[in-house]
Amino acid sequence: MIVDIETTGGRTEKDRITDIAIIKHDGQNTIDTYHSLVNPECFIPHDIQKLTGISNDMVKQAPKFYEIAKDIIEFTEGCCFVAHNVRFDYGFVKAEFKSLGYLYQRPTLCTVKLSRSTFKGLYSYSLGNLCAALDIPITDRHRALGDAKATAILFEKIHQKQSHKDPEWLKSESTLTKFPPLLKPETFHQIPNELTGVYYFHNQDGHVVYVGKSIDIKKRIEQHFRIKSNESKRSLQMKTEIADISYEAMGDELIALLHESYEIKRLKPIYNVLQKKARAVPFYGLFSEYDNKGYIVFQLRKLTAEDQPIFTADSMASAKAVLHRMMETYGLCEAKCGLQQYPGPCFRKQIHTCKGACVDEEAPEFYNEKAIKAIKVNSFNMECCFIVGRGRIANESSVVHIHNGQYKGFGFIDHDIDIQPEALQRVIKAYPHNRDIQQILCAHLDKRHKVIKYKVTD
Repeated sequence: MIVDIETTGGRTEKDRITDIAIIKHDGQNTIDTYHSLVNPECFIPHDIQKLTGISNDMVKQAPKFYEIAKDIIEFTEGCCFVAHNVRFDYGFVKAEFKSLGYLYQRPTLCTVKLSRSTFKGLYSYSLGNLCAALDIPITDRHRALGDAKATAILFEKIHQKQSHKDPEWLKSESTLTKFPPLLKPETFHQIPNELTGVYYFHNQDGHVVYVGKSIDIKKRIEQHFRIKSNESKRSLQMKTEIADISYEAMGDELIALLHESYEIKRLKPIYNVLQKKARAVPFYGLFSEYDNKGYIVFQLRKLTAEDQPIFTADSMASAKAVLHRMMETYGLCEAKCGLQQYPGPCFRKQIHTCKGACVDEEAPEFYNEKAIKAIKVNSFNMECCFIVGRGRIANESSVVHIHNGQYKGFGFIDHDIDIQPEALQRVIKAYPHNRDIQQILCAHLDKRHKVIKYKVTD
């Protein structure tokens, strides 16, 4: 079935459906059609009215969703839910049914995803652009029935192009959420939407068998529960053991990553393969020193337990990628970065992006100034700072403490408190430093975080 909806906005928690169209389709022909305006029981914003052409007066006498819910269930029974950006349409339909206390579940297919793999090389895969590129007629744009009819033709074209594949190809593309047999569905449904944090799967004895993190816990857990054609035995076994779910809100993805790493090491869940132990030599590191001419030079190598690198990476390839980015950002010399082994001018010098440190044309003091900047930006070593990010609620911030390059822990602080180092220090809960933590900090600190540095006083 091809589905399209119009809504009062983009958030399932507060917005409602105003228009719904469902076309039963066998991949080649339309079999039946269902269409109805829906009274959303709330005001339709003016910009949405302008986009869809659906006014408050138009839906005043339309049926409310609960009045057509039974028709939709019966009409879609045994069908696959197909839509252009299916997450949006399916999410709203599920949310409407959830408000009625009913769990609506159908396997899903996304024509955006199918179009990307079928019609490669287009600059946009919006419905309007696909219709223009593939000569698909579309009327009543941004109305449910008009868009559903266009999506149905698009689906036919996809089906024609993919007809050489195994006849079961659509089943392999679709997704269906199925809850573990020991888990009560209401346990999942009570999890808030768009919650960033750490989640735990428990077995019947209450023991944690898996720990994960996500910027949207509910969405990530639902992905765990989807039926997949190529699912591993380990994943299937884990789902048979899940009897309960718990979670902790973290607010910020960096905090969630740090806490997930700690919890995996603390609890050692049977189905978490990585990070169970703080590995002694898990990464490669970047190091710097002065050469005999006074230039700062860099070296990448495997870490030992006593090392204090500028940054760490879990492979030589990823370490080189960071070093290349440093080199390009700060105009560093390829030879001085240890990325060229032969003597003479480096390749970057030949293309005029290196000022010649490799052949002594750029003075050490000028070159080293750039190298020091690169080190400071990419390193926590010998730094004392607090990293401030999003909190769990609107008037709160998360705080990570780094002291002399070592992770000390994290906490949360109210916006009413003056954010000074002394106040930030008081909210920090201590957690251990290890190489996994250092890798997380190097990889996930971004512009959304505020860094407050401080000096160590004797």
